[in-house]
Amino acid sequence: MGFSGHLVFARSKRPLLEAPVFDGIHQELKGTVDAWWPRPGGWQTLQFDHGLWEGDDLSALVGWTGAPVCVADVADSDIALVTGLETNGRRWRAWLNLDQAAALLAEEPEDLDDVSLWVDTPEFNEAVRRKRAELEVNVPDDVEGALSWAAAAGIPATAQQSRIEGLLCSRETFVENLFSALLDELGFPPAVQAAPEP
Repeated sequence: MGFSGHLVFARSKRPLLEAPVFDGIHQELKGTVDAWWPRPGGWQTLQFDHGLWEGDDLSALVGWTGAPVCVADVADSDIALVTGLETNGRRWRAWLNLDQAAALLAEEPEDLDDVSLWVDTPEFNEAVRRKRAELEVNVPDDVEGALSWAAAAGIPATAQQSRIEGLLCSRETFVENLFSALLDELGFPPAVQAAPEP
C-alpha cells in the first residue's frame, strides 16, 4: 500500500508546520506529518496524510512564506498532480507517472456497468494510449511553467528543459521519488541529511 496525501514544498526560516494555514489541524494529527530532509536556503518538504491539506491552503502558504510554493497531490504512490504557485498568482501543473495518469483519466464508455470488465481490454488500452498522447502534448508547457516557478523562487536558470521533459514522461515505482527528482532537476539544492547524534 503506497502513500496517499500531499507533499508540500516551500521556503521558510521557521518550521513550515508553524504556518497559520495549518493551525486548524489537530495537534495529534500534526504529529503524523513527516518532514523530509531540508534543502539549503530554508526549503522544506512536508508529507501530509490524505485529508489534511485543502486546495485553498496553497495561496495562504504563498502569502505566509512570501515565496513560491508547490504541492503534489499523491494517490497510492502511483500518480501525482503537482501544482506550483508563484507570488504573483501564476500557476503551473504537471502530472507525474504519465502512464498511471492516463489510465486514471482515460475516458470510459458511457454504457460501462463494471469498470473491472473494461480494464486491460484492447479498448481500454487504446483509450489510455490516446489520453497519454494528450498529456504528453502538454509536457513542454508544463516544464516552462515549472522553470518560471523555479526562477521566481530564486533558483538560477541552469535546468535543461529536455531533461525535465524526460522526467515528466518517465515512470517510477514510487511517485514521491519523481517529485524529489523534479525538484533536483529544477535546480533546487540537494537535501541535506543531518548528522546522527552521538
